[in-house]
Amino acid sequence: MGTGELGRVYQEGEVIIRQGKTGDCMYEIQDGKVEVIQEISGKEVRLAVLGKGDFFGEMAIFEHDVRSATVRALGEVRALTIDKRTFLRRITEDPSLAFRIVERMSHRIREMNRELARLKT
Repeated sequence: MGTGELGRVYQEGEVIIRQGKTGDCMYEIQDGKVEVIQEISGKEVRLAVLGKGDFFGEMAIFEHDVRSATVRALGEVRALTIDKRTFLRRITEDPSLAFRIVERMSHRIREMNRELARLKT
């Protein structure tokens, strides 16, 4: 990591979060891309590819439950870890951040619904 850079660097194929494990933080991608995959009936299904500026793992901030998917690095990835306290502080400093996160989550649900409908046909 160079001077002034934040976050942790993950290498190609490295698992950042694993489906079924308990989490207590979310991540913001500072550089690179990740794939979001879910194991369904013993098979990996790619749900999304996320890049710079995207976030993942946010459900762990809102509810104490296991991770719903695995996120794996596609090439080298730098991601910033954000715990609940930091998240709440950032929301207090910039309330529009909460709206942007809810908007993104809503978009993801809509995309998943489309994909599920496609898989059923």
